[in-house]
Formats: sequence, C-alpha cells, structure tokens
Amino acid sequence: MEMGILGLPKAGKTTLFNILTGGEQATDKFTRSGDVHVGAARVADPRLEKLRDMYSPKKYTPATVTYVDVPGIERGQGGEGEGLDLNRLKDAAALMHVVRAFDDPELPHPDGSVDPGRDVANVDLELVLDDHSLVERRIERLEKSKKRGLSADEQRELKLLAETILPALEDETPLRELTLDPDDERRLRGFQLLTAKPMLVVVNVGEDEVASADPEALGVVPAPKRDSVVVSAPIEQEISRLDPEEASEFLADLGLEEPSAARITRASFELLGLIAFFTVGEDEVRAWTVRRGIDARRAGGAIHSDIERGFIRAEVVPWDDLLRLGSLAACREQAVLRLEGKEYVVKDGDVVHFRFNV
Repeated sequence: MEMGILGLPKAGKTTLFNILTGGEQATDKFTRSGDVHVGAARVADPRLEKLRDMYSPKKYTPATVTYVDVPGIERGQGGEGEGLDLNRLKDAAALMHVVRAFDDPELPHPDGSVDPGRDVANVDLELVLDDHSLVERRIERLEKSKKRGLSADEQRELKLLAETILPALEDETPLRELTLDPDDERRLRGFQLLTAKPMLVVVNVGEDEVASADPEALGVVPAPKRDSVVVSAPIEQEISRLDPEEASEFLADLGLEEPSAARITRASFELLGLIAFFTVGEDEVRAWTVRRGIDARRAGGAIHSDIERGFIRAEVVPWDDLLRLGSLAACREQAVLRLEGKEYVVKDGDVVHFRFNV
C-alpha cells in the first residue's frame, strides 16, 4: 500500500514522514521542486508480535506501508502544469493531508493565521483544479475523436466525464464525495484522479492538545471517504527516538496509549477497507494485507498465484485462540481450527494455512 503525504508548507509533513518511517529516510527539507521523499514503514501489530514471540521464527515480516512525501503545495499550483509533485501521488492508494493546528511565532503560517478548516478546503481546491485540468483535456480528445467514431466504451466514458465528473469539479466538489455505480467507479480509477482517492486528514496540534483535541471542533468536519486523526508531530518525533520503556512513560504523560504511527496506520487501514491475516511457523511469521471482504481463494493469491489457482482448502484459526492454546495441533484437538472452502471470507487477525495443488 502506498500513501501520499501532502499539505501546505510548514504543516509538519516531513516531520511526520520521519516518524512513520522510523528515521531511516529522515530528512529536514526539500532541495528543489519535484523532489520527493519515499520510505517504507513497518506496521506495528501487537497481535503479530505476540505470535512472533510464541514461534521465535527465523524471519519476522510485518505488513508495510510505503509513504511518499511531496513538497508543500503552493497556492495556485493545481492544474498549472507544475504537476510533477502532485503527479507523484497518482499511484497512491490514498492521500494523507497533514494540516497545521498549532501556533508558533517563529514558524509563521503561509496564510498568516492558523485555520485547519480553511487549509483543508484550500488543499482540496488545489487537487480539484488538478483533476479539472486532466478531465478537460480528456473530454477534448474524445470530442475530437467523434469524427472517426467512438467505441461504446468511449461513449460511456465521455458521458461520465462530461455529465457527472466535470460538473462536480466545477462545483469544487472532491470526487470522493460522489456516489457512482461500480462500472463508473472502475472506469474512473483508470484516471488516477487525486480527489477520487480516500483522504486521511492528520491534524497536527500542539503538545498540550494532543490527547484532547477534537478535529471537528478545529474545523475538520466529517466527509465521505475522509477520516481524521490527531497528532503532535514534533513531540512524537522525540518519543520515536526513545527506547520502548521511556517512550511508554512519555506517551502516558501526554495521555496517549500508543504512538502516532500506530494510530495513523490503523486509521489508514480502516479508510482503505484493509485487513491483515497471518501465516505462522518456525521459518516465518508474516502479515498479509488484503481488502476486507476477500474470499479465501483470492487471499491465497496474495501469497502466490499458485495458491489461488490450485486452492483446495484453508485451515483457519483466530490469532487469539492460537495464542491461548499454544500450537496449531492443540487448536485442532480443541476444534477451534476450521477447514474452510474457497468462498470463506477471511477475517482480520485470522491465522491461515492454505492447502493447494497445481
């Protein structure tokens, strides 16, 4: 999964990127327009960690998320042909908008005052302008092609873009807020439009507000396919550099149960409709990321196409039952390990062993 990190300058984007990626790709600033920071972050999962401790495997592989941090969006950039920074976000499954909600006289806000609701609307507008430019160009090409005749699929595409998508963008409506039928959703995904992607708004507050701030009270109101989470990036960057015991004490002092990276990752998974299932053994304990609602046969395909092609059965046990009983053999004896067919819907936290033959 790849998530794009964006926002206005001086919002704390790169500080958050450094927290999420563990500092290995840490950097303080962009050297020129068009630069991006790319880093992978391990997804902290206490369930998988407990299974790792039980098996002591040769290899431990948690789920990962790739973060792409682009330079701060300048007002008026969207749709103006300076799209290298925004274009780098086209492949992202979702976007993360880091919005500033803290005061710092030594770090003035680009717009002169701190207003998270205004900044969310302004960044959405830049993305709308970028999408509008792309959609207009595509409509123009299709209209020119009418002379030679459009295929049935091109006709449906033109109707969708001209009658639904373009009017929404002209009304400054992010496309994630539209309700489309599955066929139109599939067609729209091919354009990789930025406002059609799910959005996680990360509200970056001061240290004294991190445990109590309410995004809605700060102007970040709920919206379709958009969620929000509160962090205090500078103080949590300091916490990320501490050993686990000191970090836990520091978090407790702030009134937090877990670091921001864990909260952001969980919110991202929920926004995207993702779950994790596990495979375990002495060789490896591993998490696999799949879409919620996936059946067992297709989940096996996330591991290897041969499993999906030759699927026979899946042996399934909830992770906590495996941890409680101590082994797969004990789970079989207690009848908590089940044999499931290809239509079984994999659940978050399932431990799965696939039987297949090719």
